[in-house]
Amino acid sequence: MLTSIRIDHTESFADSARFGDTGAYERLTGIARGELDPLDARNRVIVNIDLAPRNARGRVEYEVDLCMLRPVDPDKDCGTLIYEVVNRGNKLAFSGFMDAPGRNNNPQQLRDLGNALFLRRGHTLVWSGWEPDAPRIKHGMGMQPIIPTRNGQPIVRVIREELVSGDRGTPVDTFRLFYEAATLDQAQARLTVRRRESDPRVEIPVSQWAYVNSRSIRLLPEGTLPAPGSLYDLYYPARDPKVLGVGLAATRDLVSFLRHEADDHFQRNTATARRYKAALAIGRSQSGRYIRDHISQGFNQDEAGRKVFDGALSHAAGVGRVFLNTEFGEPWRTGTQHDDHLYPENAFPFSAAKLHDPFTGETGSLLRRDGCDPLLIETNTSSEYWQKGASLLSTDPLGKRDVRLPQGARAYLVASTQHGGSATSDTERGNCVNHCNPHNPEAALRALVVALDEWVNQGRKPPASCVPRLRDGSAVAPDALGFPAIPGAAVANTCNTLAVYGDWIHPHPDPDKVYGTLVPCVDADGNEVAGIRLPDIAVPLATYTGWNLYAAPYVEGELCDRDGSWIPFAKTRAERLASGDPRSSIEERYKSGADYVRKVKKAARKLVRQRLLLQEDANAFVARAEESATRLFSANTEA
Repeated sequence: MLTSIRIDHTESFADSARFGDTGAYERLTGIARGELDPLDARNRVIVNIDLAPRNARGRVEYEVDLCMLRPVDPDKDCGTLIYEVVNRGNKLAFSGFMDAPGRNNNPQQLRDLGNALFLRRGHTLVWSGWEPDAPRIKHGMGMQPIIPTRNGQPIVRVIREELVSGDRGTPVDTFRLFYEAATLDQAQARLTVRRRESDPRVEIPVSQWAYVNSRSIRLLPEGTLPAPGSLYDLYYPARDPKVLGVGLAATRDLVSFLRHEADDHFQRNTATARRYKAALAIGRSQSGRYIRDHISQGFNQDEAGRKVFDGALSHAAGVGRVFLNTEFGEPWRTGTQHDDHLYPENAFPFSAAKLHDPFTGETGSLLRRDGCDPLLIETNTSSEYWQKGASLLSTDPLGKRDVRLPQGARAYLVASTQHGGSATSDTERGNCVNHCNPHNPEAALRALVVALDEWVNQGRKPPASCVPRLRDGSAVAPDALGFPAIPGAAVANTCNTLAVYGDWIHPHPDPDKVYGTLVPCVDADGNEVAGIRLPDIAVPLATYTGWNLYAAPYVEGELCDRDGSWIPFAKTRAERLASGDPRSSIEERYKSGADYVRKVKKAARKLVRQRLLLQEDANAFVARAEESATRLFSANTEA
């Protein structure tokens, strides 16, 4: 239960700008504290809570960072709070849902807020820390670590730490360890390397590596750099795991407090009482996976048996969870074909539908059916089908049949989009062979957050699920994709596989227990036929994919993390024929700029009718189409 909220700063937000009828907002920042009864059945699921320090009441105490944005005028608050799960300590609500130009944990001005939809609708926005190791620089949010002991002694265990240089960030000369080494004796550790995830591990002699200190290692002789993209595994005795599952309980307790008890608390402490009739959870990527854990592990029921979130939207999670509620968990990891492949993330049950797993013998659902499940919307990009098993949300575990989701759940593919797509996505190649995919899914996400709000507060059901299906041939095996033979384009023919592999420290994937993951089928242009086809895909000027391949010096031929590809159409028929491109050129598919704009308008109107696009976003798509028409066509662009 939450025991106190300390508000350290209350300030006007964005220079007291007015957000539509809601008016001005204020920002509150501080600390939330609570304590957990380790004997409560709702808390016993937290790994090592029985070994955590306790106060005089026998409770485990926690402390998390807190930030809130709320209307200054309580009467203008719509009464539904939106809790965004922070991603590695970062707030993504504005850059991940509202088209703001880049991440900003401390937005100050209107330009930092994108279209500010959630504020214009009168929502209170709430963030809190849940990860002890989340960076707190630049206003990142975390929680105080809770270190368990066993019989009064530090917990020590040999773990495996996968270390990679450059393919997801800046190349390094020193590898940092997530946990402190219990000893610097190299005889008790082992370092291996392999080029590809499927390659056998080759041991590196102790003479060729060394501890720099208890939290980092380097290769020898001095100056030796890790091979870019190669996978180094250090097996070493680590100490002091954290009770990471407390983060899930802290989120539960905070939101429950704000919904059911904050009225009295704030009346007493700040004279600004609020009461919220409903709460929604939203999150992208790691945060979306966190939401799936929050639901499946029972944290949507508070200690008094009340529902916490009425609705939840998880984006870009695939069927993943977070490597969190585990001894020596490492929540920042995210599994793909190459990196972090054999860490705990993808485990049955995958779907909101109740299914049977023939490999583990388990039967279950992501939802608990205990009366406290939220209404659930799961959205994914194409990348999650290629890298994170998203097809298993809507098929059986073998990928042999479509399944019907329960009435309280929906699933959507935002077609031909890459994992991190946003308003600032560009076509720079990065570490990939093809240009990267700039398509932005956020317009669809906004429409679905509004639909979720209406589902919770008005009982208005959202649009039907919109995902690839076996029955219509829109879900296929990767080698049956039928991608066009575009000259010079690198093409993926395998996706990440999910298999039963046992222990994460010494994993042994079972080739006979591989789940049936499928990918979205494409049209003659290479764009996906199923899912929410935003106007850029329905009326395309290029091919957009959710996959790309690594370029040298990284692991050529492997899927390039969660990046997609962008392959523009030839402008003219002559250019197309000269290059051998089978896709129609822009001049062949659109009679004029006016024709192109007209088709965009038609596609946008259809999505608005389906409640998969807001009218304001439809208008924005048309405006961008008019700009493109002016640039690409010489004819009159009046529609």
